[in-house]
Amino acid sequence: MQTVEKKIREYIAENLLFSRKGYPYADATSFLEEGIVDSMGIMDLVTFVEENFNLEVEDQDLTPDNFDSVMQLAGYIRKKTA
Repeated sequence: MQTVEKKIREYIAENLLFSRKGYPYADATSFLEEGIVDSMGIMDLVTFVEENFNLEVEDQDLTPDNFDSVMQLAGYIRKKTA
């Protein structure tokens, strides 16, 4: 079974970085500070999270605390699916 972090890294590498070499950053690296994800990329991540983890992302949940790194996003997903 894939970990939440692995699914997120694979999705970002393939769909936002367009990389076949994988996700080259640490899980704590800020998406915004490193330019990994822009505002459109955040919306792509929301769709990915909703479709792959069967949850609804509320507007108030769209914060850097939840969506600014692999580690933060995985924590958000675990909290919402617990």
